[in-house]
Amino acid sequence: MTRVIGGRFRGQPLTAPAGGQTRPTSDRVRESFFSALVSWLGSADRPGDEALAGASFLDLYAGSGACGIEAASRGADRVQLVEQDPRVMAVARRNTARLGLQLTLTQARVAAVVGRPAPGPYQVVWLDPPYGLAEAALGEVLDLVVRQRWLAPDGLLVVERSSRSPAPQLPPGIARHWSRRYGESTIHYATRAPSQEDSES
Repeated sequence: MTRVIGGRFRGQPLTAPAGGQTRPTSDRVRESFFSALVSWLGSADRPGDEALAGASFLDLYAGSGACGIEAASRGADRVQLVEQDPRVMAVARRNTARLGLQLTLTQARVAAVVGRPAPGPYQVVWLDPPYGLAEAALGEVLDLVVRQRWLAPDGLLVVERSSRSPAPQLPPGIARHWSRRYGESTIHYATRAPSQEDSES
């Protein structure tokens, strides 16, 4: 059973979609990612439920909502979940409602959502697409995330992929990227390069 790993709701169980509709991020990978995120934010000395205070978190291909809920549990101020499958989104809604969380839940195709200009950028954009998603399709989504300014100028773009898959095709405007492998899963990280538009906004 999947559980919240840290923060205010640590240990709370989360329902997973039935029948293998999704491939949830393992607890080990989720714990490693959030540890890396807290380190990147420089907030390791804060209490667990305040580690992401002030941060915003966009969870694309959200599934049961475990990663977005984890971010909220650790204090993220603004969290949005995007999931295409209505049955899977219903599970995410139940998980968030049971914990009393007020998150933004969007049931739609990820490409359609990020294809529109962002209403406001996110400091962390997390993508956990199906491992079977074509590399070109994922590359298009990543390009839209950056081009439509869903990722804040000082934000972190994070993608979970199979360790057997090639590294994601990162869009123009990425300044730095690195990865960490956890068995069958690899987490890819990237940050934006400063742009003229950012300095003028």
